[in-house]
Amino acid sequence: MSDAPYTPPKVWTWEQGNGGRFANINRPIAGPTHDKDLPVGQHPLQLYSLATPNGVKVTIMLEELIEKGIAGAEYDAYPIRIMEGDQFGSGFVDVNPNSKIPALFDRSENPGVRVFESGSIMLYLADKFGAFLPKDIHSRTETMNWLFWQMASAPILGGGFGHFYAYAPEKFQYPIDRYTMEVKRQLDVLNRQLADNRYIAGDEYTIADMAIWPWYGALVQNTVYEAAEFLEAHTYTHVVRWAEEIGKRPAVKRGRMVNRTWGDPAEQLHERHDASDFELRTQEKLEAEEGHA
Repeated sequence: MSDAPYTPPKVWTWEQGNGGRFANINRPIAGPTHDKDLPVGQHPLQLYSLATPNGVKVTIMLEELIEKGIAGAEYDAYPIRIMEGDQFGSGFVDVNPNSKIPALFDRSENPGVRVFESGSIMLYLADKFGAFLPKDIHSRTETMNWLFWQMASAPILGGGFGHFYAYAPEKFQYPIDRYTMEVKRQLDVLNRQLADNRYIAGDEYTIADMAIWPWYGALVQNTVYEAAEFLEAHTYTHVVRWAEEIGKRPAVKRGRMVNRTWGDPAEQLHERHDASDFELRTQEKLEAEEGHA
């Protein structure tokens, strides 16, 4: 790449393979690239996702619903390997025309309901099962405020800061400075809110916590972008306290594993069909640890 200032052309032209980690799957058009049906399991709820922060939001919520004893929240989860272009298969595009994970299909309704965008899925599940979304107008609205705050803020964190700091083929000061400033402002917003509240929207654990934790909890715990030191994440003490508390919840631990296809094999559960899948993974982990003892 040249160090000369970039002058945008009069008409932008797409150049395939234009650099960057995701260049091979990015394109300026929508729609399927190939025919591929989605697998279907035994439960009414079918989730097609990957354990990125947006995917983890939904698997945490489903596991929290099951932890709460809501049998109707049992689900099948299948991985959508975005680096391989699974999101452009015809079956997935039918469920989510935007070709982004996660996507949910609810077969308990007639006709079935497709739900896409993580915030929409969380709100759909909260309304369907009457859980993790307060009913009184003040608490419900405060929860929705923070849910939509996350949906609006995450592109700055992921597509902005995360891209230029961690994934761009070359690092440039201007975009990194610009997005770092905004991410630190967002962390300060959360830190001030959590200074007076146990959870994001108050004293009650809600979908707002489940939506924000996979992004900002992971950021301060250094599990996304490896940028905690760069951002001085430890200085946001209330966010750190909240992130640690949420991370200890059993449903959160399970939700992080679902559709994870990288990292420690003991923390991966490529497909999820039953609660016993986690028990099997735990047993395999214990046996592996004993074998190395």
